Amino acid sequence: MSTEKINNTETNSTNNVTSEAMPESLSRRGFIKMASISAAATLFSGVSPGLRSSAWAAGSDEPEIKEVKIGFIPLTDCAPIIVAAEMGFDKKYGIKITPSKEASWAGVRDKLINGELHASHVLYGMMYGSTMGIGGKQKDMAVLMSLNNNGQAITLSNLLKDKGVTSGATLKRLIDNENRDFTFAQTFPTGTHAMWLYYWLATYGINAMKDVKTIVVPPPQMVANMRIGNMDGFCVGEPWGARAIYDKVGFTATTTQDIWTDHPEKVLGCTAEFVEKNPNTALAMTKAILEACRYIDATANRAPVAKLISGKAYVNAPEEVIAGRFVGDYDNGIGKKWKDPNYMKFFNDGKVNFPYLSDGMWFLTQHKRWGLLKSDPDYLAIAKKVNRIDVYTEAAKSLGISVPTDPMRSSKLIDGVVWDGSNPAAYANGFKVKA
Repeated sequence: MSTEKINNTETNSTNNVTSEAMPESLSRRGFIKMASISAAATLFSGVSPGLRSSAWAAGSDEPEIKEVKIGFIPLTDCAPIIVAAEMGFDKKYGIKITPSKEASWAGVRDKLINGELHASHVLYGMMYGSTMGIGGKQKDMAVLMSLNNNGQAITLSNLLKDKGVTSGATLKRLIDNENRDFTFAQTFPTGTHAMWLYYWLATYGINAMKDVKTIVVPPPQMVANMRIGNMDGFCVGEPWGARAIYDKVGFTATTTQDIWTDHPEKVLGCTAEFVEKNPNTALAMTKAILEACRYIDATANRAPVAKLISGKAYVNAPEEVIAGRFVGDYDNGIGKKWKDPNYMKFFNDGKVNFPYLSDGMWFLTQHKRWGLLKSDPDYLAIAKKVNRIDVYTEAAKSLGISVPTDPMRSSKLIDGVVWDGSNPAAYANGFKVKA
């Protein structure tokens, strides 16, 4: 298997980088705040209420950066960033969010690293890949919260359907019997879509590193590339799976929620350095976007949000293409229609948004499985460094949202293997199909 580059914007590497020291905790905020309160009590003992309120407005909880540029890729799950900005949730916390439409995940990574973006809607696994230096660009990253679960899909071309392929098993049969290169696309070497694609193929005995060729294509370009025959299949977020059916170029072989129900997907990500320099801004962003996630998950709000994000400035796709799967109405394009209870979730009583350590560790296990890491890292230590549970917990509690007491969760994936984070090295090295 080879990983090709599209327009030289994406890179793949098998470097294994030793993690650096854990970023300083935000716990200092509590000390600073208490000191400020004590000082304020003395200061305000003899001043007018008007002066008192204006002085407090400039206190230690004031966001360090008021205008925050947050990147996004045109995908349905960018909705929290757009809603937070358009619906004014940002203003409640003293910031202005400017959504920045980006062309590729590599571009998002680079702009986070060089400071052109303060934060971004970003692939979960990419935050870990950058922290580990996979691809040659090492930067300690921070996951402030999870944005969504579920809602991605693996699409196969109609040319495969014409040869009798309708599932992973029939795809395996064709690959075994047709002597040619089969090409599959994902969106970033360490990202979620690559991991879902590889995991699904491996479940049916297809090794993504040996049996097929993989290429990297930005999400909005997937359907066009399939139309001209550049790939046999791809994994990407909605609405591009639905769009392939709408344009009659492909069909849905599986949804990612069928690979792992309520799987982690996109996150609100930034550099660890940004959080350390701007803790109040990081907290304000998290609060605003957490409120947006709660808003989107209300059934009555789904249709207007689909309309909002469909515009050219955002996802730039027909509203009806977004709206169906956004509410769980699925059609696989080859005769099956169903109401999926595990459609894209943004809040689910806060269960979606907590940055579970086990979720981050899982991506590291897959990076090791597929040779992106040459040896087992300290999975738990890295997850504790990247996933800023302290920031999320403070934001959630301020909004009255319950926070799980256990930073690990257990799930059974499509192949029947249970992941719970208890022994990541054994898990990573225990797969029969691997690099």
